[in-house]
Amino acid sequence: MSIIKKISILFLISFILMSIIGFWIDTINSKRIDDLIKDKYLKISNEIFQNIDNKDRIESLINKYDLKKVEAKDERRGEVLYYEKHTFGFISIKKASFEDEFIIEINFLDESYTLRTPNEENINDKLKLNTLIFLDILVLFLIFLYLLKLLSPLKKITKKIESFSSGNFNSRIEIVSNDEMGTLANTFNKMAKSLEELIKSKEELLRDIGHELRTPIAKGKFVIQKIENIEQKELLKKIFLDLEILTNELIELEKLNSTELNISTFSAETLITEALSKLYISNEANITLEIEDNFKIEADLHYLSIALKNLVDNALKYAVELPITLRVSKQNIYIINRGKKLSKGLDYYLKPFTQELSQRDGFGLGLSIVSKIINKHNFSLSYLHKDKENIFCLDFS
Repeated sequence: MSIIKKISILFLISFILMSIIGFWIDTINSKRIDDLIKDKYLKISNEIFQNIDNKDRIESLINKYDLKKVEAKDERRGEVLYYEKHTFGFISIKKASFEDEFIIEINFLDESYTLRTPNEENINDKLKLNTLIFLDILVLFLIFLYLLKLLSPLKKITKKIESFSSGNFNSRIEIVSNDEMGTLANTFNKMAKSLEELIKSKEELLRDIGHELRTPIAKGKFVIQKIENIEQKELLKKIFLDLEILTNELIELEKLNSTELNISTFSAETLITEALSKLYISNEANITLEIEDNFKIEADLHYLSIALKNLVDNALKYAVELPITLRVSKQNIYIINRGKKLSKGLDYYLKPFTQELSQRDGFGLGLSIVSKIINKHNFSLSYLHKDKENIFCLDFS
């Protein structure tokens, strides 16, 4: 999980908790204040109701409690906090929404009073508390946005690093700041520049070596045609062929480190066809093909076919009995041959210049090239020996 996702989850949890706490405090305060106000004005209302026949006393009470007479028709709406019906009338206490004043309605026979109370400081205090809670939530939200802004360069840095690791060695990070992000970007740019120069010089060296080796190999193959001794001629042909194969494999192995993949979509059957076309198979009956599920693959067809070709070549080379089997099933391609179990773990053979000593043929680079190609695609390669069969599995899931 990314840092931004973690921060977003923490913010969401904090926001929910703050909102719950704010709602809880507001509910408790509202109930407490409403009960307090209701009790206060219920006492006043009862006192007025009891003196409904004495207008002078009522006027005195209105002045005493700083009440104001209002028209009843102007105060029809509002939240009813208290209502009590009497034999010849009623007492009602209402509170209008978003108001800090209350309306007292007293009715007895033909006498009716609608009174507005003065402002209540308790309600103002509650509003102040609610405002503070809202400001806390707002500040929390602003801090979250600020953190996202601070961390936003991480996405850019991550993309550039991924691009660099995929072979785009001229990838650089353009971040101008004096904080840790800027330091990280500058450090990466310096490292990328050094690695790019090192890789370029290494590639040039390999190209030069490959060119210089191919020239004497070609001359040697031409010269041996003039040798009359058949045994010596065949031996020299084998030597020059091995040198040519070794040169090509070394260059191919190194190219994998710096080449970007050309991703396309193709079927498993197309991959097998392309891989087999790269092999020189004298007898097609040596390979049995079983396609149970011709699934689609997103990859570099050229390099992936090289990997499969090397696996098939090894299966043919080390089989004690032919044919070998290529099986396609459920996002997997299996390369199966009958033979002895490998004496060491698969990881050993994925390193350059390693192979079974008892059957030394080639230079031990085939599986190393396979490993690089598979890793570059984020696929996987596994090995199993079962029922006297060596089973290599390419997993594309």
